[in-house]
Amino acid sequence: MEIALKLLVIDDEADFRELLKIILEKKGYIVDIAHSGEMGINMINKNEYDVVLTDMIMDGISGIKVLEHVKSLDCGIECIIITGFGSVENAVDAMKNGAFSYFIKSNNPQELIFDIEKVKKIKLLSKENSVLKKEFKKSEFILTSKSPLLKKTIKLAEKAAQTDLNVLILGESGVGKEVIARYIHMCSRRKNEIFMPVNCYSFSDSLLESELYGHEKGSFTGSNSMRVGRFEASHNGTLFLDEIGDIPLSTQIKILRNIDRKEIERIGSNKVIKTDFRLISATNKNLNEAIADKNFREDLYYRISTVIIEIPPLRKRKEDLPILIDYFLHKTQLETKKRVEKIDEKLLNLLINYDYPGNVRELKNIIERLVVFTEGNTITLDDVQYYDIFSKPDIQDNCITLKAIRQSSEKNHIIKVLENNNYKIDKCSKILDISSRQLYNKLNEYDINIK
Repeated sequence: MEIALKLLVIDDEADFRELLKIILEKKGYIVDIAHSGEMGINMINKNEYDVVLTDMIMDGISGIKVLEHVKSLDCGIECIIITGFGSVENAVDAMKNGAFSYFIKSNNPQELIFDIEKVKKIKLLSKENSVLKKEFKKSEFILTSKSPLLKKTIKLAEKAAQTDLNVLILGESGVGKEVIARYIHMCSRRKNEIFMPVNCYSFSDSLLESELYGHEKGSFTGSNSMRVGRFEASHNGTLFLDEIGDIPLSTQIKILRNIDRKEIERIGSNKVIKTDFRLISATNKNLNEAIADKNFREDLYYRISTVIIEIPPLRKRKEDLPILIDYFLHKTQLETKKRVEKIDEKLLNLLINYDYPGNVRELKNIIERLVVFTEGNTITLDDVQYYDIFSKPDIQDNCITLKAIRQSSEKNHIIKVLENNNYKIDKCSKILDISSRQLYNKLNEYDINIK
Protein backbone atom coordinates (compact mmCIF):
# COMPACT_ATOMS: atom_id res chain seq x y z
CA MET A 1 0.00 0.00 0.00
CA GLU A 2 1.75 3.18 -1.21
CA ILE A 3 0.96 6.66 0.16
CA ALA A 4 1.85 9.86 -1.75
CA LEU A 5 2.06 12.40 1.07
CA LYS A 6 0.80 15.92 0.43
CA LEU A 7 2.99 18.57 2.07
CA LEU A 8 2.65 22.30 2.73
CA VAL A 9 5.84 24.33 3.14
CA ILE A 10 5.37 27.71 4.90
CA ASP A 11 8.40 30.03 4.90
CA ASP A 12 8.92 33.75 4.25
CA GLU A 13 12.34 33.12 2.64
CA ALA A 14 11.59 32.61 -1.06
CA ASP A 15 14.88 30.88 -1.94
CA PHE A 16 14.63 28.39 0.92
CA ARG A 17 11.01 27.41 0.30
CA GLU A 18 11.59 26.97 -3.46
CA LEU A 19 14.70 24.86 -2.84
CA LEU A 20 12.84 22.74 -0.30
CA LYS A 21 9.96 22.28 -2.76
CA ILE A 22 12.36 20.99 -5.45
CA ILE A 23 14.06 18.56 -3.04
CA LEU A 24 10.79 17.16 -1.70
CA GLU A 25 9.13 16.80 -5.10
CA LYS A 26 12.15 14.79 -6.32
CA LYS A 27 11.37 12.38 -3.47
CA GLY A 28 7.85 11.90 -4.83
CA TYR A 29 5.91 14.14 -2.44
CA ILE A 30 3.13 16.49 -3.53
CA VAL A 31 4.23 19.96 -2.35
CA ASP A 32 2.40 23.28 -1.98
CA ILE A 33 4.12 26.45 -0.71
CA ALA A 34 2.99 29.51 1.24
CA HIS A 35 5.02 32.71 1.87
CA SER A 36 3.40 33.59 5.22
CA GLY A 37 1.69 32.06 8.23
CA GLU A 38 -1.60 33.72 7.27
CA MET A 39 -1.48 32.30 3.74
CA GLY A 40 -0.54 28.90 5.15
CA ILE A 41 -3.52 28.79 7.50
CA ASN A 42 -5.88 29.73 4.64
CA MET A 43 -4.48 26.89 2.52
CA ILE A 44 -4.77 24.43 5.43
CA ASN A 45 -8.45 25.39 5.83
CA LYS A 46 -9.15 24.80 2.13
CA ASN A 47 -7.01 21.72 1.36
CA GLU A 48 -6.08 18.40 2.87
CA TYR A 49 -2.44 17.93 3.90
CA ASP A 50 -0.54 15.14 5.59
CA VAL A 51 2.37 17.28 6.82
CA VAL A 52 2.84 21.02 7.35
CA LEU A 53 6.46 22.24 7.44
CA THR A 54 6.51 25.75 8.84
CA ASP A 55 9.24 28.23 9.65
CA MET A 56 9.02 29.15 13.32
CA ILE A 57 9.88 32.84 13.12
CA MET A 58 7.96 34.82 10.46
CA ASP A 59 6.44 38.29 10.25
CA GLY A 60 2.77 38.32 11.24
CA ILE A 61 1.55 34.85 12.16
CA SER A 62 4.43 32.73 13.53
CA GLY A 63 5.05 29.03 13.05
CA ILE A 64 3.90 28.43 16.64
CA LYS A 65 0.52 29.99 15.79
CA VAL A 66 0.33 27.77 12.69
CA LEU A 67 1.04 24.74 14.92
CA GLU A 68 -1.71 25.78 17.34
CA HIS A 69 -4.17 26.12 14.45
CA VAL A 70 -3.25 22.71 13.02
CA LYS A 71 -3.73 21.04 16.41
CA SER A 72 -7.07 22.79 16.95
CA LEU A 73 -8.39 21.21 13.74
CA ASP A 74 -7.67 17.69 15.08
CA CYS A 75 -7.57 16.32 11.52
CA GLY A 76 -4.44 14.16 11.65
CA ILE A 77 -2.04 16.69 10.10
CA GLU A 78 1.51 16.42 11.44
CA CYS A 79 3.53 19.60 11.89
CA ILE A 80 7.33 19.91 11.53
CA ILE A 81 8.92 23.15 12.78
CA ILE A 82 11.72 24.68 10.67
CA THR A 83 14.16 26.83 12.62
CA GLY A 84 17.58 28.41 12.70
CA PHE A 85 20.29 27.04 15.01
CA GLY A 86 19.78 29.79 17.58
CA SER A 87 16.08 28.90 18.11
CA VAL A 88 16.45 25.18 18.81
CA GLU A 89 15.28 25.55 22.40
CA ASN A 90 12.01 27.15 21.24
CA ALA A 91 11.56 24.38 18.66
CA VAL A 92 11.89 21.77 21.40
CA ASP A 93 9.14 23.58 23.33
CA ALA A 94 7.02 23.45 20.17
CA MET A 95 7.40 19.66 20.13
CA LYS A 96 6.05 19.55 23.66
CA ASN A 97 2.98 21.37 22.31
CA GLY A 98 2.36 18.81 19.57
CA ALA A 99 4.92 19.34 16.79
CA PHE A 100 6.09 16.07 15.23
CA SER A 101 9.74 17.20 15.06
CA TYR A 102 11.94 20.16 14.17
CA PHE A 103 14.51 20.76 11.41
CA ILE A 104 17.47 23.16 11.56
CA LYS A 105 17.87 24.98 8.23
CA SER A 106 21.65 24.53 8.10
CA ASN A 107 21.39 20.74 8.49
CA ASN A 108 21.32 18.08 5.77
CA PRO A 109 17.84 17.97 4.15
CA GLN A 110 18.04 14.17 4.45
CA GLU A 111 17.23 14.58 8.16
CA LEU A 112 13.98 16.29 7.22
CA ILE A 113 13.14 13.59 4.66
CA PHE A 114 13.81 10.95 7.32
CA ASP A 115 11.18 12.56 9.61
CA ILE A 116 8.68 12.83 6.74
CA GLU A 117 9.20 9.12 6.02
CA LYS A 118 8.38 8.43 9.68
CA VAL A 119 5.06 10.23 9.20
CA LYS A 120 4.46 8.19 6.03
CA LYS A 121 5.07 4.93 7.91
CA ILE A 122 2.70 5.93 10.72
CA LYS A 123 -0.05 6.85 8.26
CA LEU A 124 0.45 3.58 6.37
CA LEU A 125 0.10 1.57 9.57
CA SER A 126 -2.96 3.62 10.50
CA LYS A 127 -4.62 2.75 7.18
CA GLU A 128 -3.74 -0.93 7.60
CA ASN A 129 -5.20 -0.85 11.09
CA SER A 130 -8.39 0.70 9.75
CA VAL A 131 -8.74 -2.22 7.33
CA LEU A 132 -8.09 -4.67 10.16
CA LYS A 133 -10.78 -3.01 12.28
CA LYS A 134 -13.28 -3.52 9.45
CA GLU A 135 -12.23 -7.17 9.22
CA PHE A 136 -12.70 -7.49 12.96
CA LYS A 137 -16.24 -6.16 12.75
CA LYS A 138 -17.00 -8.83 10.15
CA SER A 139 -15.85 -11.45 12.65
CA GLU A 140 -17.85 -10.25 15.66
CA PHE A 141 -20.46 -12.99 15.10
CA ILE A 142 -18.15 -15.50 16.78
CA LEU A 143 -18.34 -13.49 20.01
CA THR A 144 -22.12 -13.80 20.14
CA SER A 145 -22.54 -17.02 22.06
CA LYS A 146 -25.01 -19.02 24.12
CA SER A 147 -22.28 -21.42 25.20
CA PRO A 148 -21.10 -21.17 28.83
CA LEU A 149 -17.69 -22.44 27.68
CA LEU A 150 -17.19 -19.72 25.07
CA LYS A 151 -18.67 -17.04 27.34
CA LYS A 152 -16.03 -17.95 29.92
CA THR A 153 -13.34 -17.69 27.23
CA ILE A 154 -14.56 -14.24 26.14
CA LYS A 155 -14.65 -13.00 29.73
CA LEU A 156 -11.06 -14.16 30.28
CA ALA A 157 -10.03 -12.40 27.06
CA GLU A 158 -11.60 -9.15 28.29
CA LYS A 159 -9.70 -9.40 31.59
CA ALA A 160 -6.42 -10.11 29.77
CA ALA A 161 -7.02 -7.08 27.54
CA GLN A 162 -6.81 -4.75 30.53
CA THR A 163 -3.14 -5.68 31.01
CA ASP A 164 -0.06 -5.88 28.78
CA LEU A 165 0.67 -9.47 29.78
CA ASN A 166 1.67 -11.96 27.09
CA VAL A 167 -1.25 -14.19 26.05
CA LEU A 168 -1.16 -17.70 24.59
CA ILE A 169 -4.34 -18.81 22.79
CA LEU A 170 -4.87 -22.54 22.40
CA GLY A 171 -7.42 -24.40 20.34
CA GLU A 172 -7.99 -26.69 17.39
CA SER A 173 -7.58 -25.46 13.85
CA GLY A 174 -10.51 -23.31 12.74
CA VAL A 175 -11.93 -22.39 16.18
CA GLY A 176 -11.22 -18.65 15.76
CA LYS A 177 -7.97 -18.00 17.60
CA GLU A 178 -7.21 -14.89 15.55
CA VAL A 179 -10.69 -13.51 16.21
CA ILE A 180 -10.08 -13.75 19.97
CA ALA A 181 -6.64 -12.17 19.52
CA ARG A 182 -8.19 -9.23 17.64
CA TYR A 183 -10.86 -8.94 20.34
CA ILE A 184 -8.18 -8.67 23.05
CA HIS A 185 -6.47 -5.95 21.00
CA MET A 186 -9.72 -4.01 20.46
CA CYS A 187 -10.48 -4.11 24.21
CA SER A 188 -6.98 -2.95 25.20
CA ARG A 189 -5.40 0.47 25.57
CA ARG A 190 -3.61 -0.21 22.27
CA LYS A 191 -6.86 -0.44 20.29
CA ASN A 192 -6.08 2.66 18.21
CA GLU A 193 -2.69 1.26 17.19
CA ILE A 194 -1.77 -1.49 14.71
CA PHE A 195 -2.76 -5.16 15.08
CA MET A 196 0.02 -7.06 13.29
CA PRO A 197 -0.73 -10.75 12.51
CA VAL A 198 2.01 -13.16 11.40
CA ASN A 199 1.27 -16.76 10.37
CA CYS A 200 4.55 -18.40 11.34
CA TYR A 201 3.67 -21.62 9.52
CA SER A 202 3.38 -19.94 6.11
CA PHE A 203 7.05 -18.86 5.94
CA SER A 204 10.22 -20.88 5.48
CA ASP A 205 12.82 -20.59 8.26
CA SER A 206 14.89 -17.93 6.46
CA LEU A 207 11.89 -15.94 5.24
CA LEU A 208 10.32 -15.96 8.70
CA GLU A 209 13.30 -14.11 10.21
CA SER A 210 13.22 -11.53 7.42
CA GLU A 211 9.48 -11.11 7.96
CA LEU A 212 9.84 -10.66 11.71
CA TYR A 213 12.99 -8.53 11.86
CA GLY A 214 13.14 -6.80 8.49
CA HIS A 215 16.39 -6.27 6.63
CA GLU A 216 18.73 -3.61 5.33
CA LYS A 217 19.28 -2.99 1.62
CA GLY A 218 21.83 -5.46 0.22
CA SER A 219 21.87 -7.66 3.33
CA PHE A 220 21.24 -10.72 1.14
CA THR A 221 20.63 -11.59 -2.51
CA GLY A 222 17.42 -9.96 -3.70
CA SER A 223 17.16 -7.41 -0.88
CA ASN A 224 16.99 -4.34 -3.12
CA SER A 225 15.58 -2.03 -0.45
CA MET A 226 15.28 -1.67 3.29
CA ARG A 227 12.31 -3.51 4.81
CA VAL A 228 10.72 -2.92 8.21
CA GLY A 229 9.96 -6.18 10.05
CA ARG A 230 6.77 -7.11 11.90
CA PHE A 231 8.34 -6.56 15.34
CA GLU A 232 9.26 -3.00 14.44
CA ALA A 233 6.01 -2.29 12.59
CA SER A 234 3.94 -3.38 15.61
CA HIS A 235 5.46 -0.65 17.81
CA ASN A 236 2.84 0.60 20.29
CA GLY A 237 0.40 -2.01 18.98
CA THR A 238 -0.19 -5.76 19.19
CA LEU A 239 1.92 -8.46 17.54
CA PHE A 240 0.02 -11.72 16.92
CA LEU A 241 2.21 -14.75 16.24
CA ASP A 242 -0.12 -17.43 14.93
CA GLU A 243 1.07 -21.07 14.80
CA ILE A 244 3.98 -20.21 17.10
CA GLY A 245 4.52 -23.93 17.69
CA ASP A 246 5.94 -24.17 14.14
CA ILE A 247 8.77 -21.68 14.68
CA PRO A 248 12.23 -23.31 14.33
CA LEU A 249 14.42 -23.55 17.44
CA SER A 250 17.01 -21.11 16.04
CA THR A 251 14.36 -18.40 15.71
CA GLN A 252 12.84 -19.26 19.10
CA ILE A 253 16.10 -18.22 20.78
CA LYS A 254 16.00 -14.80 19.09
CA ILE A 255 12.32 -14.25 19.86
CA LEU A 256 12.96 -15.02 23.53
CA ARG A 257 15.56 -12.24 23.66
CA ASN A 258 13.26 -9.82 21.80
CA ILE A 259 10.43 -10.42 24.26
CA ASP A 260 12.71 -9.88 27.24
CA ARG A 261 14.44 -6.75 25.98
CA LYS A 262 11.77 -5.29 23.67
CA GLU A 263 14.42 -4.54 21.07
CA ILE A 264 15.42 -5.98 17.69
CA GLU A 265 18.09 -5.67 15.00
CA ARG A 266 17.28 -5.76 11.31
CA ILE A 267 19.07 -8.43 9.27
CA GLY A 268 22.29 -6.87 7.98
CA SER A 269 22.43 -4.19 10.68
CA ASN A 270 23.97 -3.87 14.14
CA LYS A 271 21.70 -0.99 15.11
CA VAL A 272 19.44 -1.82 18.07
CA ILE A 273 15.82 -0.70 17.58
CA LYS A 274 13.57 -0.34 20.61
CA THR A 275 10.00 -1.50 20.07
CA ASP A 276 7.04 -1.56 22.43
CA PHE A 277 4.51 -4.21 21.46
CA ARG A 278 1.94 -6.42 23.17
CA LEU A 279 2.50 -10.09 22.30
CA ILE A 280 -0.31 -12.56 21.66
CA SER A 281 0.59 -16.05 20.42
CA ALA A 282 -1.56 -18.96 19.26
CA THR A 283 -1.13 -22.61 18.36
CA ASN A 284 -3.13 -25.77 17.78
CA LYS A 285 -0.21 -27.90 18.91
CA ASN A 286 0.41 -29.40 22.34
CA LEU A 287 3.40 -27.32 23.42
CA ASN A 288 4.05 -29.48 26.47
CA GLU A 289 4.60 -32.44 24.16
CA ALA A 290 6.75 -30.27 21.87
CA ILE A 291 8.88 -29.27 24.88
CA ALA A 292 9.27 -32.94 25.90
CA ASP A 293 10.33 -33.77 22.31
CA LYS A 294 12.86 -30.87 22.35
CA ASN A 295 11.01 -29.08 19.54
CA PHE A 296 9.97 -26.05 21.61
CA ARG A 297 11.96 -24.14 24.22
CA GLU A 298 10.55 -24.34 27.72
CA ASP A 299 11.80 -20.84 28.62
CA LEU A 300 10.03 -19.36 25.58
CA TYR A 301 6.83 -21.18 26.55
CA TYR A 302 6.84 -19.54 29.99
CA ARG A 303 7.47 -16.11 28.43
CA ILE A 304 4.55 -16.29 26.00
CA SER A 305 2.02 -17.99 28.32
CA THR A 306 1.55 -15.55 31.21
CA VAL A 307 -2.15 -15.84 30.40
CA ILE A 308 -3.48 -18.97 28.68
CA ILE A 309 -6.84 -18.88 26.89
CA GLU A 310 -8.26 -22.07 25.42
CA ILE A 311 -11.07 -21.86 22.86
CA PRO A 312 -13.54 -24.78 22.92
CA PRO A 313 -14.13 -26.68 19.66
CA LEU A 314 -17.44 -26.20 17.87
CA ARG A 315 -18.67 -29.70 18.77
CA LYS A 316 -18.62 -28.68 22.46
CA ARG A 317 -20.78 -25.60 21.92
CA LYS A 318 -23.47 -26.76 19.55
CA GLU A 319 -25.93 -24.30 21.05
CA ASP A 320 -24.12 -21.69 18.92
CA LEU A 321 -24.68 -23.55 15.64
CA PRO A 322 -28.04 -21.90 14.74
CA ILE A 323 -26.46 -18.45 15.17
CA LEU A 324 -23.41 -19.35 13.09
CA ILE A 325 -25.40 -21.11 10.37
CA ASP A 326 -27.69 -18.10 10.01
CA TYR A 327 -24.71 -15.73 9.90
CA PHE A 328 -22.83 -17.66 7.20
CA LEU A 329 -26.01 -18.19 5.19
CA HIS A 330 -26.68 -14.45 5.13
CA LYS A 331 -23.02 -13.60 4.42
CA THR A 332 -22.75 -16.10 1.54
CA GLN A 333 -25.96 -14.79 -0.04
CA LEU A 334 -24.51 -11.28 -0.10
CA GLU A 335 -21.21 -12.49 -1.57
CA THR A 336 -22.78 -14.72 -4.23
CA LYS A 337 -25.79 -12.45 -4.86
CA LYS A 338 -27.98 -15.51 -4.57
CA ARG A 339 -31.22 -15.45 -2.59
CA VAL A 340 -31.80 -18.38 -0.22
CA GLU A 341 -34.66 -18.01 2.25
CA LYS A 342 -34.04 -21.00 4.50
CA ILE A 343 -32.50 -24.42 5.06
CA ASP A 344 -34.79 -27.46 5.05
CA GLU A 345 -35.50 -28.80 8.56
CA LYS A 346 -33.98 -32.23 7.83
CA LEU A 347 -30.79 -30.71 6.48
CA LEU A 348 -30.65 -28.22 9.36
CA ASN A 349 -30.88 -31.08 11.83
CA LEU A 350 -28.03 -32.80 10.00
CA LEU A 351 -25.94 -29.63 10.23
CA ILE A 352 -26.58 -29.28 13.93
CA ASN A 353 -25.68 -32.91 14.65
CA TYR A 354 -22.45 -32.92 12.63
CA ASP A 355 -19.22 -32.74 14.71
CA TYR A 356 -17.22 -30.31 12.52
CA PRO A 357 -13.63 -31.53 12.93
CA GLY A 358 -12.61 -28.36 11.05
CA ASN A 359 -14.67 -26.22 13.49
CA VAL A 360 -16.02 -22.79 12.44
CA ARG A 361 -13.90 -22.72 9.29
CA GLU A 362 -15.42 -26.00 8.11
CA LEU A 363 -18.96 -24.81 8.90
CA LYS A 364 -18.35 -21.69 6.81
CA ASN A 365 -17.16 -23.80 3.86
CA ILE A 366 -20.14 -26.17 4.15
CA ILE A 367 -22.68 -23.32 4.10
CA GLU A 368 -20.93 -21.75 1.12
CA ARG A 369 -21.14 -25.03 -0.82
CA LEU A 370 -24.79 -25.47 0.11
CA VAL A 371 -25.69 -22.03 -1.23
CA VAL A 372 -23.77 -22.69 -4.46
CA PHE A 373 -25.36 -26.13 -5.01
CA THR A 374 -28.98 -25.25 -4.36
CA GLU A 375 -31.23 -24.32 -7.29
CA GLY A 376 -34.23 -22.98 -5.38
CA ASN A 377 -34.72 -20.56 -2.50
CA THR A 378 -34.75 -23.37 0.08
CA ILE A 379 -31.78 -25.69 0.59
CA THR A 380 -32.85 -29.33 1.05
CA LEU A 381 -31.18 -32.73 1.31
CA ASP A 382 -32.32 -33.40 -2.26
CA ASP A 383 -30.18 -30.50 -3.51
CA VAL A 384 -26.87 -31.94 -2.30
CA GLN A 385 -25.05 -35.20 -1.86
CA TYR A 386 -24.21 -35.88 1.79
CA TYR A 387 -20.65 -37.01 1.08
CA ASP A 388 -19.96 -33.94 -1.10
CA ILE A 389 -20.98 -31.42 1.53
CA PHE A 390 -19.33 -33.07 4.50
CA SER A 391 -16.25 -34.36 2.73
CA LYS A 392 -12.91 -33.77 4.40
CA PRO A 393 -10.32 -33.70 1.58
CA ASP A 394 -7.45 -33.09 3.99
CA ILE A 395 -8.05 -36.42 5.75
CA GLN A 396 -6.76 -39.46 3.95
CA ASP A 397 -8.78 -42.67 4.26
CA ASN A 398 -5.73 -44.61 5.32
CA CYS A 399 -5.34 -42.33 8.36
CA ILE A 400 -8.79 -43.14 9.79
CA THR A 401 -9.16 -46.06 12.21
CA LEU A 402 -11.74 -48.80 11.71
CA LYS A 403 -13.40 -47.76 14.96
CA ALA A 404 -13.83 -44.19 13.69
CA ILE A 405 -15.28 -45.44 10.40
CA ARG A 406 -17.78 -47.68 12.22
CA GLN A 407 -18.82 -44.91 14.60
CA SER A 408 -19.25 -42.37 11.78
CA SER A 409 -21.28 -44.80 9.68
CA GLU A 410 -23.43 -45.86 12.65
CA LYS A 411 -24.15 -42.28 13.68
CA ASN A 412 -25.10 -41.23 10.14
CA HIS A 413 -27.38 -44.23 9.72
CA ILE A 414 -29.16 -43.56 13.04
CA ILE A 415 -29.73 -39.92 12.04
CA LYS A 416 -31.23 -40.96 8.69
CA VAL A 417 -33.56 -43.54 10.30
CA LEU A 418 -34.73 -40.96 12.85
CA GLU A 419 -35.41 -38.38 10.14
CA ASN A 420 -37.27 -40.81 7.89
CA ASN A 421 -39.49 -41.98 10.76
CA ASN A 422 -40.30 -38.63 12.33
CA TYR A 423 -38.08 -39.33 15.37
CA LYS A 424 -40.37 -42.07 16.76
CA ILE A 425 -38.04 -43.97 19.07
CA ASP A 426 -40.02 -47.24 19.27
CA LYS A 427 -40.36 -47.49 15.50
CA CYS A 428 -36.71 -46.56 14.90
CA SER A 429 -35.42 -49.08 17.46
CA LYS A 430 -37.35 -51.88 15.68
CA ILE A 431 -35.90 -50.87 12.31
CA LEU A 432 -32.41 -50.79 13.83
CA ASP A 433 -33.07 -54.09 15.63
CA ILE A 434 -32.08 -52.76 19.06
CA SER A 435 -34.07 -51.90 22.19
CA SER A 436 -35.36 -48.39 22.86
CA ARG A 437 -32.94 -48.15 25.77
CA GLN A 438 -30.00 -49.08 23.53
CA LEU A 439 -31.10 -46.46 21.03
CA TYR A 440 -31.22 -43.79 23.75
CA ASN A 441 -27.70 -44.81 24.77
CA LYS A 442 -26.56 -44.40 21.18
CA LEU A 443 -28.17 -40.96 20.97
CA ASN A 444 -26.27 -39.96 24.09
CA GLU A 445 -23.00 -41.52 22.90
CA TYR A 446 -23.08 -39.71 19.56
CA ASP A 447 -24.57 -36.49 20.97
CA ILE A 448 -27.60 -36.69 18.62
CA ASN A 449 -30.35 -34.23 19.46
CA ILE A 450 -33.96 -35.32 18.96
CA LYS A 451 -37.23 -33.42 19.17
